[in-house]
Amino acid sequence: MRYYLIFVVCALALWLVLLLTSSVSPLDAWPAALTMVFGSFIAGASAEGGGAVAFPVFTLLLKIPPDAARNFSFAIQSFGMVSASMLIIGRRIPVELRAVFYPAIGGVVGLIAGTYSLAPHVDPTLTKLLFVSIWLAFGIALWQANRRTSTPLAQQLPDVLQRRDILNLVMIGVVGGFVTSLFGNGIDLLTFCMLRLWYGVDEKVATPTSVLLMSILTLAGTLLHTTVYNDFGQTEFTAWLAAAPVVLVFAPLGAYVISKWPRIAIARLLYTIIVVQFLGALYVLGLTLEHVLIAGVTVVLTSGLLLAQKR
Repeated sequence: MRYYLIFVVCALALWLVLLLTSSVSPLDAWPAALTMVFGSFIAGASAEGGGAVAFPVFTLLLKIPPDAARNFSFAIQSFGMVSASMLIIGRRIPVELRAVFYPAIGGVVGLIAGTYSLAPHVDPTLTKLLFVSIWLAFGIALWQANRRTSTPLAQQLPDVLQRRDILNLVMIGVVGGFVTSLFGNGIDLLTFCMLRLWYGVDEKVATPTSVLLMSILTLAGTLLHTTVYNDFGQTEFTAWLAAAPVVLVFAPLGAYVISKWPRIAIARLLYTIIVVQFLGALYVLGLTLEHVLIAGVTVVLTSGLLLAQKR
């Protein structure tokens, strides 16, 4: 527990300094703290980062602009997912480090490129719809893979990675970086799907691997938006102050609990989250023909791509 406890002490010290030196009250953003009780547990327990819960709740229910929700996702995951990663490392929960290293290289490139070239030009409503549609496609692909539960699963990537394998990992990182630049997360679920669908890696290994990877990208995204791109506003800062202490507890708790679950239970948890997100988004945005067509095309193309590439 020492890595986790050291990080928690440092994180709380930083949070306390920012709280005492700011003029905002975190009590004004109590819905953010409540959201992240569930969101941070999911972040530690699954391939979906805390932003996968925060982004749809903030944009669809709390009517917070997507760019502010994305920035909050980066900042809050810098506490939640990193603390979960410290627990994963400290307890020696099995991970595939090569699926952290290579996607992280591509992910940072995609994150920076997407922040400047893609994120400023995507319509907010389209952003919300694409988010839940892409996630639904991942859920369908994973469900198809798990229909044959008797298939033996690997505990790691092949011992020797070919050039094609390294390129696959780097490129999934680039694509995941672009997705993350819009939503504040995404590279974790993309990499999880690659490990599970293309390489047949067990969910119990792919899940903590994706948590470690997302920790790297979320730290990069937080630094990018607070120091370089400099668009981190008061809305997301107030929400972060309210929720930061919560995620230091519930994200590691999720990582611990999920290490005790059977792999099929992890998959079913993902299915449930994804379907609820999708149906909730269609209800809030309005069940129009245009929305249904966009969602349908996105789901079919994305899930088809994932299943076509399956090994």
